[in-house]
Amino acid sequence: MRKEAVSTLRLAGPIIIGELAQMALHIIDTAMVGAVSYKQLAAAALVINAMNIPFVFGIGMTISVSQMVSLSHGKKNDRAVSHYLFNGFCLCAVTAILISLLLVFGRGFLKHLGQDPEVVSLALPFMQLMGFSIIPMLLFMTLKQFADGLEYTRTAMVLSVASMPLNIFLNWLLIYGNWGFPRLELLGAGWATLITRSLIFIALLLVILKHKTFSTYVALRKEEWNLRKKTLQELLGIGIPSSLQIGMEAGAFAVSGIIIGTISAVAQAAHQIALSCASFTFMVSMGLAQAGSIRVSNAYGRADWPKISLIGKSTLVTAFIYGLLCAILFVLFRYLLPGLFTKNTEVQTLAATLLLFAGLFQISDSTQAIGAGLLRGIKDVKTPTILIGVAYWAIGIPVGYVLAFNAGMGPSGMWTGLILGLTFASLFLFRRFMKMAKKNNH
Repeated sequence: MRKEAVSTLRLAGPIIIGELAQMALHIIDTAMVGAVSYKQLAAAALVINAMNIPFVFGIGMTISVSQMVSLSHGKKNDRAVSHYLFNGFCLCAVTAILISLLLVFGRGFLKHLGQDPEVVSLALPFMQLMGFSIIPMLLFMTLKQFADGLEYTRTAMVLSVASMPLNIFLNWLLIYGNWGFPRLELLGAGWATLITRSLIFIALLLVILKHKTFSTYVALRKEEWNLRKKTLQELLGIGIPSSLQIGMEAGAFAVSGIIIGTISAVAQAAHQIALSCASFTFMVSMGLAQAGSIRVSNAYGRADWPKISLIGKSTLVTAFIYGLLCAILFVLFRYLLPGLFTKNTEVQTLAATLLLFAGLFQISDSTQAIGAGLLRGIKDVKTPTILIGVAYWAIGIPVGYVLAFNAGMGPSGMWTGLILGLTFASLFLFRRFMKMAKKNNH
Protein backbone atom coordinates (compact mmCIF):
# COMPACT_ATOMS: atom_id res chain seq x y z
CA MET A 1 0.00 0.00 0.00
CA ARG A 2 2.88 2.34 0.80
CA LYS A 3 4.32 1.87 -2.70
CA GLU A 4 0.98 2.83 -4.28
CA ALA A 5 0.67 5.88 -2.02
CA VAL A 6 4.13 7.05 -3.10
CA SER A 7 3.27 6.53 -6.79
CA THR A 8 0.06 8.55 -6.39
CA LEU A 9 1.88 11.32 -4.52
CA ARG A 10 4.56 11.46 -7.22
CA LEU A 11 1.88 11.97 -9.88
CA ALA A 12 -0.13 14.30 -7.64
CA GLY A 13 2.83 16.54 -6.70
CA PRO A 14 2.95 18.69 -9.85
CA ILE A 15 -0.87 18.73 -10.06
CA ILE A 16 -1.07 19.95 -6.46
CA ILE A 17 1.58 22.63 -7.00
CA GLY A 18 -0.27 23.84 -10.10
CA GLU A 19 -3.61 23.89 -8.25
CA LEU A 20 -2.07 25.72 -5.29
CA ALA A 21 -0.51 28.28 -7.62
CA GLN A 22 -3.91 29.01 -9.18
CA MET A 23 -5.56 29.18 -5.76
CA ALA A 24 -2.74 31.40 -4.52
CA LEU A 25 -3.61 33.85 -7.29
CA HIS A 26 -7.15 34.13 -5.89
CA ILE A 27 -5.85 34.63 -2.35
CA ILE A 28 -3.28 37.20 -3.48
CA ASP A 29 -6.00 39.07 -5.40
CA THR A 30 -8.21 38.98 -2.29
CA ALA A 31 -5.41 40.23 -0.04
CA MET A 32 -4.30 43.00 -2.43
CA VAL A 33 -7.89 44.16 -2.96
CA GLY A 34 -8.58 43.91 0.79
CA ALA A 35 -5.74 46.38 1.38
CA VAL A 36 -7.83 49.00 -0.46
CA SER A 37 -10.99 48.53 1.63
CA TYR A 38 -13.10 45.80 3.17
CA LYS A 39 -16.03 46.84 0.93
CA GLN A 40 -13.91 45.99 -2.12
CA LEU A 41 -13.00 42.70 -0.44
CA ALA A 42 -16.71 41.97 0.05
CA ALA A 43 -17.38 42.86 -3.63
CA ALA A 44 -14.65 40.45 -4.76
CA ALA A 45 -16.16 37.77 -2.50
CA LEU A 46 -19.64 38.36 -3.95
CA VAL A 47 -18.40 37.92 -7.53
CA ILE A 48 -16.29 34.84 -6.72
CA ASN A 49 -19.26 33.22 -4.94
CA ALA A 50 -21.72 34.12 -7.70
CA MET A 51 -19.58 32.84 -10.57
CA ASN A 52 -18.28 29.77 -8.76
CA ILE A 53 -21.15 27.48 -9.74
CA PRO A 54 -20.94 28.00 -13.55
CA PHE A 55 -17.12 28.12 -13.43
CA VAL A 56 -16.92 24.82 -11.58
CA PHE A 57 -19.40 23.33 -14.06
CA GLY A 58 -16.85 24.18 -16.75
CA ILE A 59 -14.05 22.57 -14.72
CA GLY A 60 -16.13 19.38 -14.47
CA MET A 61 -16.37 19.26 -18.27
CA THR A 62 -12.57 19.47 -18.57
CA ILE A 63 -12.23 16.49 -16.18
CA SER A 64 -13.86 14.26 -18.80
CA VAL A 65 -10.78 14.83 -21.01
CA SER A 66 -8.30 13.44 -18.46
CA GLN A 67 -10.57 10.47 -17.71
CA MET A 68 -10.96 9.37 -21.35
CA VAL A 69 -7.34 10.13 -22.24
CA SER A 70 -6.10 8.13 -19.22
CA LEU A 71 -8.42 5.22 -20.06
CA SER A 72 -7.18 5.18 -23.70
CA HIS A 73 -3.57 5.53 -22.54
CA GLY A 74 -4.06 2.48 -20.29
CA LYS A 75 -5.16 0.55 -23.41
CA LYS A 76 -2.11 1.95 -25.30
CA ASN A 77 -4.42 3.45 -27.94
CA ASP A 78 -2.67 6.60 -29.24
CA ARG A 79 -5.34 7.25 -31.85
CA ALA A 80 -8.07 7.38 -29.22
CA VAL A 81 -5.92 9.73 -27.07
CA SER A 82 -5.54 12.15 -30.01
CA HIS A 83 -9.24 11.87 -30.83
CA TYR A 84 -10.35 12.62 -27.27
CA LEU A 85 -8.00 15.61 -27.15
CA PHE A 86 -9.64 17.26 -30.16
CA ASN A 87 -13.24 16.46 -29.25
CA GLY A 88 -12.66 17.40 -25.62
CA PHE A 89 -11.08 20.72 -26.56
CA CYS A 90 -13.97 21.62 -28.88
CA LEU A 91 -16.57 20.62 -26.27
CA CYS A 92 -14.84 22.61 -23.52
CA ALA A 93 -14.37 25.64 -25.79
CA VAL A 94 -18.12 25.80 -26.47
CA THR A 95 -18.80 25.31 -22.73
CA ALA A 96 -16.37 28.11 -21.82
CA ILE A 97 -17.94 30.58 -24.26
CA LEU A 98 -21.48 29.81 -23.04
CA ILE A 99 -20.48 30.22 -19.38
CA SER A 100 -18.67 33.48 -20.16
CA LEU A 101 -21.70 34.92 -21.99
CA LEU A 102 -23.98 33.85 -19.12
CA LEU A 103 -21.82 35.66 -16.55
CA VAL A 104 -21.20 38.81 -18.61
CA PHE A 105 -24.79 39.38 -19.75
CA GLY A 106 -26.42 38.01 -16.59
CA ARG A 107 -24.38 39.99 -14.08
CA GLY A 108 -27.37 42.20 -13.25
CA PHE A 109 -28.69 39.43 -11.00
CA LEU A 110 -26.18 40.60 -8.37
CA LYS A 111 -28.58 43.48 -7.67
CA HIS A 112 -31.24 41.03 -6.46
CA LEU A 113 -29.29 39.11 -3.82
CA GLY A 114 -29.96 41.43 -0.88
CA GLN A 115 -26.35 42.59 -0.63
CA ASP A 116 -24.92 45.96 0.46
CA PRO A 117 -25.65 48.45 -2.44
CA GLU A 118 -22.10 49.85 -2.44
CA VAL A 119 -20.68 46.31 -2.61
CA VAL A 120 -22.94 45.52 -5.61
CA SER A 121 -21.90 48.67 -7.52
CA LEU A 122 -18.25 47.69 -7.09
CA ALA A 123 -18.96 44.06 -8.06
CA LEU A 124 -20.77 44.61 -11.40
CA PRO A 125 -17.83 45.77 -13.59
CA PHE A 126 -15.51 43.27 -11.87
CA MET A 127 -17.97 40.47 -12.75
CA GLN A 128 -17.74 41.40 -16.43
CA LEU A 129 -13.94 41.08 -16.56
CA MET A 130 -13.94 37.85 -14.56
CA GLY A 131 -16.60 36.45 -16.90
CA PHE A 132 -14.38 37.05 -19.94
CA SER A 133 -11.40 35.46 -18.18
CA ILE A 134 -13.35 32.19 -17.86
CA ILE A 135 -12.64 31.40 -21.55
CA PRO A 136 -8.81 31.28 -21.47
CA MET A 137 -8.87 29.65 -18.02
CA LEU A 138 -11.10 26.72 -19.05
CA LEU A 139 -9.16 26.23 -22.30
CA PHE A 140 -5.93 26.13 -20.28
CA MET A 141 -7.51 23.58 -17.92
CA THR A 142 -8.66 21.42 -20.85
CA LEU A 143 -5.11 21.17 -22.18
CA LYS A 144 -3.84 20.59 -18.65
CA GLN A 145 -6.27 17.69 -18.19
CA PHE A 146 -5.03 16.17 -21.47
CA ALA A 147 -1.40 16.33 -20.29
CA ASP A 148 -2.36 15.09 -16.80
CA GLY A 149 -4.25 12.14 -18.30
CA LEU A 150 -0.98 11.07 -19.96
CA GLU A 151 0.76 11.54 -16.58
CA TYR A 152 2.81 14.48 -17.92
CA THR A 153 1.92 16.79 -15.07
CA ARG A 154 4.93 19.11 -14.88
CA THR A 155 4.28 21.33 -17.91
CA ALA A 156 1.06 22.88 -16.62
CA MET A 157 2.60 23.13 -13.14
CA VAL A 158 5.51 25.23 -14.42
CA LEU A 159 3.15 27.60 -16.25
CA SER A 160 0.84 27.88 -13.22
CA VAL A 161 3.74 28.74 -10.93
CA ALA A 162 5.19 31.20 -13.48
CA SER A 163 1.83 32.97 -13.67
CA MET A 164 2.03 33.97 -9.99
CA PRO A 165 4.74 36.67 -10.18
CA LEU A 166 3.19 37.96 -13.41
CA ASN A 167 -0.24 38.30 -11.80
CA ILE A 168 1.19 39.94 -8.67
CA PHE A 169 3.12 42.44 -10.80
CA LEU A 170 0.05 43.29 -12.89
CA ASN A 171 -2.00 43.66 -9.68
CA TRP A 172 0.63 46.02 -8.29
CA LEU A 173 0.46 48.13 -11.43
CA LEU A 174 -3.31 48.17 -11.94
CA ILE A 175 -4.85 47.94 -8.45
CA TYR A 176 -2.67 50.65 -6.90
CA GLY A 177 -1.77 52.68 -10.02
CA ASN A 178 2.02 52.31 -9.85
CA TRP A 179 4.48 53.36 -12.61
CA GLY A 180 1.97 55.79 -14.08
CA PHE A 181 -0.77 53.21 -14.65
CA PRO A 182 -4.34 54.20 -13.67
CA ARG A 183 -5.41 53.22 -10.13
CA LEU A 184 -8.21 50.76 -10.97
CA GLU A 185 -8.49 49.07 -7.55
CA LEU A 186 -10.86 46.06 -7.84
CA LEU A 187 -11.07 46.43 -11.63
CA GLY A 188 -7.29 46.28 -11.78
CA ALA A 189 -7.40 42.82 -10.22
CA GLY A 190 -9.90 41.78 -12.91
CA TRP A 191 -7.66 43.00 -15.75
CA ALA A 192 -4.60 41.32 -14.21
CA THR A 193 -6.47 38.00 -14.01
CA LEU A 194 -7.73 38.21 -17.61
CA ILE A 195 -4.25 38.98 -19.00
CA THR A 196 -2.52 36.29 -16.93
CA ARG A 197 -5.02 33.57 -17.82
CA SER A 198 -4.79 34.39 -21.53
CA LEU A 199 -1.00 34.19 -21.54
CA ILE A 200 -0.74 30.82 -19.76
CA PHE A 201 -3.35 29.30 -22.10
CA ILE A 202 -1.44 30.42 -25.20
CA ALA A 203 1.83 29.12 -23.70
CA LEU A 204 0.40 25.64 -22.93
CA LEU A 205 -1.23 25.43 -26.38
CA LEU A 206 2.13 26.10 -28.04
CA VAL A 207 3.85 23.49 -25.86
CA ILE A 208 1.34 20.78 -26.79
CA LEU A 209 1.43 21.63 -30.50
CA LYS A 210 5.22 21.95 -30.75
CA HIS A 211 6.89 19.79 -28.06
CA LYS A 212 8.12 16.28 -28.95
CA THR A 213 6.44 14.81 -25.84
CA PHE A 214 3.02 15.30 -27.47
CA SER A 215 4.11 14.95 -31.15
CA THR A 216 2.73 11.38 -31.42
CA TYR A 217 -0.81 12.64 -30.78
CA VAL A 218 -0.54 15.86 -32.79
CA ALA A 219 0.83 13.85 -35.77
CA LEU A 220 -2.47 11.92 -35.87
CA ARG A 221 -4.51 15.11 -36.33
CA LYS A 222 -5.47 14.44 -39.98
CA GLU A 223 -6.99 11.07 -39.13
CA GLU A 224 -8.32 11.70 -35.61
CA TRP A 225 -9.11 15.41 -35.27
CA ASN A 226 -12.75 15.18 -36.31
CA LEU A 227 -15.93 15.58 -34.31
CA ARG A 228 -17.94 12.45 -33.61
CA LYS A 229 -21.32 12.35 -31.93
CA LYS A 230 -20.49 9.14 -30.02
CA THR A 231 -17.25 10.64 -28.66
CA LEU A 232 -18.98 13.83 -27.55
CA GLN A 233 -21.66 11.73 -25.83
CA GLU A 234 -18.95 9.77 -23.99
CA LEU A 235 -17.29 12.98 -22.82
CA LEU A 236 -20.63 14.46 -21.77
CA GLY A 237 -21.48 11.20 -19.97
CA ILE A 238 -18.55 11.83 -17.64
CA GLY A 239 -18.38 15.63 -17.86
CA ILE A 240 -21.97 16.47 -16.90
CA PRO A 241 -22.12 14.29 -13.73
CA SER A 242 -18.59 15.43 -12.79
CA SER A 243 -19.69 19.03 -13.27
CA LEU A 244 -22.78 18.46 -11.16
CA GLN A 245 -20.70 16.80 -8.42
CA ILE A 246 -18.16 19.56 -7.95
CA GLY A 247 -20.73 22.19 -8.93
CA MET A 248 -23.07 21.15 -6.14
CA GLU A 249 -20.22 21.28 -3.66
CA ALA A 250 -18.86 24.63 -4.85
CA GLY A 251 -22.43 25.84 -5.20
CA ALA A 252 -23.14 25.00 -1.58
CA PHE A 253 -20.19 27.13 -0.47
CA ALA A 254 -21.15 29.91 -2.89
CA VAL A 255 -24.76 29.98 -1.71
CA SER A 256 -23.61 29.88 1.90
CA GLY A 257 -21.50 32.97 1.16
CA ILE A 258 -24.47 34.78 -0.36
CA ILE A 259 -26.69 33.81 2.61
CA ILE A 260 -24.02 35.01 5.06
CA GLY A 261 -23.74 38.23 3.04
CA THR A 262 -27.35 39.05 4.01
CA ILE A 263 -26.20 39.19 7.66
CA SER A 264 -23.60 41.95 7.07
CA ALA A 265 -20.62 42.95 4.90
CA VAL A 266 -18.36 42.11 7.88
CA ALA A 267 -19.81 38.58 8.06
CA GLN A 268 -19.31 38.08 4.33
CA ALA A 269 -15.72 39.34 4.41
CA ALA A 270 -14.91 37.04 7.37
CA HIS A 271 -16.56 34.09 5.62
CA GLN A 272 -14.51 34.77 2.48
CA ILE A 273 -11.27 34.77 4.48
CA ALA A 274 -12.07 31.42 6.13
CA LEU A 275 -13.28 29.98 2.82
CA SER A 276 -10.15 31.18 0.99
CA CYS A 277 -7.96 29.39 3.52
CA ALA A 278 -10.06 26.21 3.34
CA SER A 279 -10.13 26.34 -0.47
CA PHE A 280 -6.34 26.66 -0.54
CA THR A 281 -5.83 23.49 1.51
CA PHE A 282 -8.57 21.74 -0.52
CA MET A 283 -6.46 22.16 -3.68
CA VAL A 284 -4.08 19.53 -2.29
CA SER A 285 -7.02 17.16 -1.81
CA MET A 286 -8.18 17.91 -5.36
CA GLY A 287 -4.71 17.13 -6.69
CA LEU A 288 -4.65 13.85 -4.76
CA ALA A 289 -8.15 13.01 -5.99
CA GLN A 290 -7.19 13.74 -9.60
CA ALA A 291 -3.98 11.69 -9.39
CA GLY A 292 -5.86 8.80 -7.76
CA SER A 293 -8.58 9.07 -10.40
CA ILE A 294 -6.05 9.06 -13.29
CA ARG A 295 -4.20 6.03 -11.88
CA VAL A 296 -7.47 4.17 -11.24
CA SER A 297 -8.72 5.03 -14.74
CA ASN A 298 -5.47 3.74 -16.26
CA ALA A 299 -5.83 0.47 -14.32
CA TYR A 300 -9.53 0.35 -15.29
CA GLY A 301 -8.46 0.44 -18.95
CA ARG A 302 -6.55 -2.79 -18.24
CA ALA A 303 -9.39 -4.21 -16.02
CA ASP A 304 -6.88 -4.57 -13.15
CA TRP A 305 -9.26 -4.52 -10.15
CA PRO A 306 -6.77 -5.60 -7.44
CA LYS A 307 -4.64 -2.61 -8.46
CA ILE A 308 -7.70 -0.33 -8.45
CA SER A 309 -8.57 -1.41 -4.88
CA LEU A 310 -5.01 -0.91 -3.64
CA ILE A 311 -4.72 2.56 -5.22
CA GLY A 312 -8.05 3.54 -3.64
CA LYS A 313 -7.18 2.43 -0.11
CA SER A 314 -3.72 4.02 -0.16
CA THR A 315 -5.07 7.31 -1.51
CA LEU A 316 -7.75 7.48 1.19
CA VAL A 317 -5.21 6.92 3.98
CA THR A 318 -3.02 9.67 2.51
CA ALA A 319 -6.02 12.02 2.35
CA PHE A 320 -6.99 11.25 5.96
CA ILE A 321 -3.50 12.07 7.25
CA TYR A 322 -3.42 15.27 5.21
CA GLY A 323 -6.86 16.37 6.44
CA LEU A 324 -5.85 15.82 10.06
CA LEU A 325 -2.69 17.90 9.58
CA CYS A 326 -4.70 20.76 8.04
CA ALA A 327 -7.20 20.68 10.91
CA ILE A 328 -4.36 21.11 13.44
CA LEU A 329 -2.80 23.99 11.47
CA PHE A 330 -6.13 25.85 11.12
CA VAL A 331 -6.71 25.70 14.87
CA LEU A 332 -3.15 26.79 15.71
CA PHE A 333 -3.00 29.72 13.27
CA ARG A 334 -6.62 30.93 13.38
CA TYR A 335 -5.66 34.33 14.86
CA LEU A 336 -2.73 34.89 12.50
CA LEU A 337 -4.30 34.05 9.11
CA PRO A 338 -7.07 36.71 9.02
CA GLY A 339 -4.44 39.45 9.42
CA LEU A 340 -3.06 38.51 5.99
CA PHE A 341 -6.33 39.59 4.37
CA THR A 342 -7.58 42.66 6.27
CA LYS A 343 -6.70 45.09 9.06
CA ASN A 344 -10.33 45.41 10.16
CA THR A 345 -10.39 43.95 13.71
CA GLU A 346 -14.10 43.07 13.61
CA VAL A 347 -13.59 41.01 10.43
CA GLN A 348 -10.44 39.41 11.90
CA THR A 349 -12.21 38.29 15.09
CA LEU A 350 -15.12 36.66 13.26
CA ALA A 351 -12.80 35.04 10.71
CA ALA A 352 -10.75 33.47 13.54
CA THR A 353 -13.92 31.81 14.88
CA LEU A 354 -14.92 30.54 11.42
CA LEU A 355 -11.44 29.07 10.91
CA LEU A 356 -12.15 26.73 13.85
CA PHE A 357 -15.10 25.33 11.89
CA ALA A 358 -13.03 25.20 8.69
CA GLY A 359 -10.49 23.15 10.64
CA LEU A 360 -13.18 20.71 11.80
CA PHE A 361 -14.22 19.66 8.32
CA GLN A 362 -10.73 19.30 6.80
CA ILE A 363 -10.71 15.49 7.18
CA SER A 364 -14.18 14.97 5.69
CA ASP A 365 -13.46 17.50 2.94
CA SER A 366 -10.27 15.72 1.90
CA THR A 367 -11.66 12.17 2.02
CA GLN A 368 -14.92 12.99 0.17
CA ALA A 369 -12.92 14.51 -2.70
CA ILE A 370 -10.89 11.29 -2.91
CA GLY A 371 -14.03 9.12 -2.88
CA ALA A 372 -15.61 11.06 -5.75
CA GLY A 373 -12.36 11.02 -7.75
CA LEU A 374 -11.85 7.26 -7.35
CA LEU A 375 -15.40 6.54 -8.49
CA ARG A 376 -14.89 8.83 -11.51
CA GLY A 377 -11.84 6.74 -12.39
CA ILE A 378 -14.02 3.63 -12.78
CA LYS A 379 -16.65 5.65 -14.70
CA ASP A 380 -19.16 5.52 -11.83
CA VAL A 381 -20.58 9.03 -11.80
CA LYS A 382 -24.39 8.92 -11.58
CA THR A 383 -24.97 7.53 -8.08
CA PRO A 384 -22.13 9.62 -6.56
CA THR A 385 -23.79 12.71 -8.06
CA ILE A 386 -27.02 11.88 -6.20
CA LEU A 387 -25.11 11.24 -2.95
CA ILE A 388 -23.30 14.56 -3.22
CA GLY A 389 -26.58 16.34 -4.00
CA VAL A 390 -28.14 14.92 -0.84
CA ALA A 391 -25.06 15.76 1.25
CA TYR A 392 -24.97 19.44 0.37
CA TRP A 393 -28.49 20.42 -0.65
CA ALA A 394 -30.64 18.18 1.56
CA ILE A 395 -28.33 18.33 4.61
CA GLY A 396 -25.63 21.04 4.43
CA ILE A 397 -27.47 24.17 3.28
CA PRO A 398 -30.90 23.57 4.96
CA VAL A 399 -29.36 22.60 8.32
CA GLY A 400 -26.86 25.46 8.05
CA TYR A 401 -29.64 27.98 7.34
CA VAL A 402 -31.72 26.81 10.30
CA LEU A 403 -28.72 26.96 12.65
CA ALA A 404 -27.60 30.35 11.30
CA PHE A 405 -30.94 32.15 11.58
CA ASN A 406 -33.41 30.12 13.64
CA ALA A 407 -30.86 28.95 16.22
CA GLY A 408 -29.10 32.34 16.19
CA MET A 409 -25.63 30.92 15.43
CA GLY A 410 -25.01 33.30 12.50
CA PRO A 411 -22.12 32.37 10.13
CA SER A 412 -20.99 29.60 12.51
CA GLY A 413 -24.33 27.84 12.02
CA MET A 414 -23.91 27.80 8.26
CA TRP A 415 -20.46 26.26 8.61
CA THR A 416 -21.82 23.60 11.00
CA GLY A 417 -24.35 22.55 8.36
CA LEU A 418 -21.61 22.29 5.75
CA ILE A 419 -19.53 20.08 8.08
CA LEU A 420 -22.46 17.65 8.41
CA GLY A 421 -22.89 17.54 4.61
CA LEU A 422 -19.18 16.89 4.02
CA THR A 423 -19.12 14.04 6.56
CA PHE A 424 -22.12 12.35 4.93
CA ALA A 425 -20.51 12.61 1.47
CA SER A 426 -17.17 11.28 2.70
CA LEU A 427 -18.60 8.16 4.35
CA PHE A 428 -20.97 7.15 1.56
CA LEU A 429 -18.69 7.82 -1.42
CA PHE A 430 -15.81 5.75 -0.12
CA ARG A 431 -18.16 2.98 1.03
CA ARG A 432 -19.51 2.78 -2.55
CA PHE A 433 -16.01 2.63 -4.07
CA MET A 434 -14.93 -0.24 -1.80
CA LYS A 435 -18.17 -2.12 -2.48
CA MET A 436 -17.65 -1.88 -6.27
CA ALA A 437 -13.97 -2.82 -6.03
CA LYS A 438 -14.81 -5.88 -3.90
CA LYS A 439 -17.60 -6.97 -6.28
CA ASN A 440 -15.34 -6.85 -9.36
CA ASN A 441 -12.42 -8.58 -7.61
CA HIS A 442 -14.38 -11.85 -7.53
